Amino acid sequence: VQGVSFRVWTRTEAEKLGLSGWVRNEDDGSVTALIVGAEGAVSTMMNRLWEGPTGASVSSVKSQDVDPGQEPNGFRIVG
Repeated sequence: VQGVSFRVWTRTEAEKLGLSGWVRNEDDGSVTALIVGAEGAVSTMMNRLWEGPTGASVSSVKSQDVDPGQEPNGFRIVG
């Protein structure tokens, strides 16, 4: 989903929901994100990721619970 401003869109949507974390492009053309926040907001974000920004073609969204370590401050584009 690279080339359609997916990372910027993800950051914007996460900030609207009060989430923190990061998003980055991967070498294989996929996008990876760490999303931290209230369970309901994270669930809403997961649903929004299926839609993506205009022009995006999302073929899969995978999730797993992880310990983010120290909770990130804000939501950043890291790569």
